[in-house]
Amino acid sequence: MTPARPVAGAVWMLLTGVLFVGVTAIVKHLGDHIPAPQAAFLRYAMGLVFLLPVLGQFRRADLGAREWRLFAMRGGLHAAGVMLWFYAMTQIPIAEVSAMGYLAPVYVTVGAALFLGERLAWPRITAILVALAGVVVILRPGFREISPGHLAMLGQAVLFAGSYLIAKRLSDSVAPGIVVAMLSLGVTVGVAPFALAVWVTPTPVELAWLFTVACIATAGHMTMTLAFQAAPITVTQPVTFLQLVWAVALGYFVFGEGVDVWVIAGGAVILGAVLVITVREARRAGRTPAGVNEAKY
Repeated sequence: MTPARPVAGAVWMLLTGVLFVGVTAIVKHLGDHIPAPQAAFLRYAMGLVFLLPVLGQFRRADLGAREWRLFAMRGGLHAAGVMLWFYAMTQIPIAEVSAMGYLAPVYVTVGAALFLGERLAWPRITAILVALAGVVVILRPGFREISPGHLAMLGQAVLFAGSYLIAKRLSDSVAPGIVVAMLSLGVTVGVAPFALAVWVTPTPVELAWLFTVACIATAGHMTMTLAFQAAPITVTQPVTFLQLVWAVALGYFVFGEGVDVWVIAGGAVILGAVLVITVREARRAGRTPAGVNEAKY
């Protein structure tokens, strides 16, 4: 067994948070000149170049009808979630997008109980209820307007949770590299019709920005993997809260967004609940599960 390197794990996860916030910053900078479906399509289409090293695995893989059906289902769910995320980025502050983005693992836990037959013990049920309370803290229904951007983030969390549950099924029989490659391909194909329906001609600068998003997102997933390899989940997961801190700072200093203490508090509550769920899952399964920052960018 490789010795744990907690400092290295924390540093890699810290860098992961910076990279993912960089993705949100660029998308926020682009605004809504490029429609959300088109921005999502261009990001994933240009990111396909990073999957070339995986092509050799397809020749060795024995993929049946079940796998292809699950690939198609996952691509459709994730494509819809990605479009909602890109839309939300143009509608609500970066901090709120980041805070509500922590919800997906909570829905994964609920979905695993409903569709995969996993048992929900009281600590996990309590953590789910606490996470939902965190959402109420962020949204504060009745005290402020709940915008379409907030609804988009709630919807994308459910869709991403469905995507992750399918990935869990696929991981039993398909190599991880192929699962990731098929997700990128599936999202590109799934978003394409919606992108074509609202297509506007992007400028070379906008294309360059979106290619940069693809590069940064890919780098973020690499550093996240290195973090999980270097240290246990109890070390890496608390560091993800700093992503919300970076998002708040970025929104305030770069985009002139206000600092909402309720959003920070709600995000902390959600992340705390996710940490409980994730650590319990790791102990139960005897392994380190995927982190809260699953591939959604």
